Amino acid sequence: MTLRAFMHRIAVLAVFSLLLSGCEKGNPLTEVKAVAVGVPSLAPFFEENSGLGEDAVTVRAQPVRGSLQQGDTPGLYGGSKKPTVCDVTRLERFLTDPRNHAKAQAWAGVLHIGTEEIPEYLDRLTPVLLRHDTLVKNHDYKKEKAVPYNSLLQAGIAILVDEQGLPAVKCSCGNPLRPFEGDTGRISVRFEDGNKKWAGYERESVVAVKPAPRKLERVALVDVQEPARGIDRPVGTTGEKDTPFDAKQRRTVPDLAGRSFAQAARELIDAGLAAGYAGQRAPAGDAKVTATDPPAGTELPFGRYVMLTVAGGGTGASGGATGPTTTPPPPPSGPRTPPTSTPPSSGPSESGSSGGRPGPPSSPPAPSSAPAPSPSAKPGGSSSPPSSSTAPGSASPKRSSSRPSPPPSTASPPTSAPVTSSAPPPPPSTTAAPATSRPATSEPATDGPSTTVAT
Repeated sequence: MTLRAFMHRIAVLAVFSLLLSGCEKGNPLTEVKAVAVGVPSLAPFFEENSGLGEDAVTVRAQPVRGSLQQGDTPGLYGGSKKPTVCDVTRLERFLTDPRNHAKAQAWAGVLHIGTEEIPEYLDRLTPVLLRHDTLVKNHDYKKEKAVPYNSLLQAGIAILVDEQGLPAVKCSCGNPLRPFEGDTGRISVRFEDGNKKWAGYERESVVAVKPAPRKLERVALVDVQEPARGIDRPVGTTGEKDTPFDAKQRRTVPDLAGRSFAQAARELIDAGLAAGYAGQRAPAGDAKVTATDPPAGTELPFGRYVMLTVAGGGTGASGGATGPTTTPPPPPSGPRTPPTSTPPSSGPSESGSSGGRPGPPSSPPAPSSAPAPSPSAKPGGSSSPPSSSTAPGSASPKRSSSRPSPPPSTASPPTSAPVTSSAPPPPPSTTAAPATSRPATSEPATDGPSTTVAT
């Protein structure tokens, strides 16, 4: 190689490095603190290990097809045969105790409600177990204030979800949760403070949750110990009203050609299936679906993905994207906005994207693919979706007989639509299939030095 050619190559590399550096500065990585199963928070709202909530230590994160999930996606969350994984009544007593008024004020402020609304708000929440490593905006309690920080909750952690399927409370410590507002494809996960990198962690399995476009009557769960067993849990109940169903029963993929992406996603959810897409960003809601994989007429178990291809080359059945994409942050929430999150302290990190994952899932995962809703003046509303959903039977009684207006929820659109259901399971009379084994993961250590994770 001549000296001139060598210098030319050096110049090209320098320009490329400058361009790459500029992109990094314009779209920096979001620091995220890992929160492992069973590891206590250093500054919780409620004392850890006191029986408020119980995580499942053997749950392995499920693969996904699209990093932004909708709150009513079939099988997004899990459950078990245990009567409850979260003592909601105990949490209510704690937050309504006058001695804990400062904590109650900080807790309610995160969720954009008054302290007097706490009992009614808790009555509308539903305990579930995470089936995916899930991004949220978490909150510690320090100096009588709720301090926000982005965190990645490990699959198996027990949480309470609201009427639109959004994570609302971490059960073991009572910490309030809000939707993750960063780019799911540009995160730097820090494993520290005893939260070592857990077995089975994969960037491709990381998800964030956006609100369902309408309030739910029930949540269709998958038993984390017996994936062939589905659980129909009415919203606002803690497990005592659960009805099992056969998650292996086949659902037929509808003919979605010519539908908008949003309508196709709605029809799949109504059928007990999940809409899949490649990359970080879902296609536009009005993009026309041209093909599905598998094709219409195929029969699949509950919660399985159907990859949607849209006109203009949105996503393909192979799981490949037409170009690099990112997930836009959710729209602004209500007038009372929590304090700006501060990045976690320094420590080992792992950065990268969490896009689609090729290959069929081994158990029924659940993505979301409906378009992000528009902001509203009052948090907690919902909008009418492109197509209707039929609930399998009437809703069961909740913990409280009277209900005020819907609780606030970040990035939720307004509506006057009637209450509807998440993906409908088969009739409750169906017997559960024999139990199947789920690969176990090692319980994360609760102490020791931080783990350096290779990027």
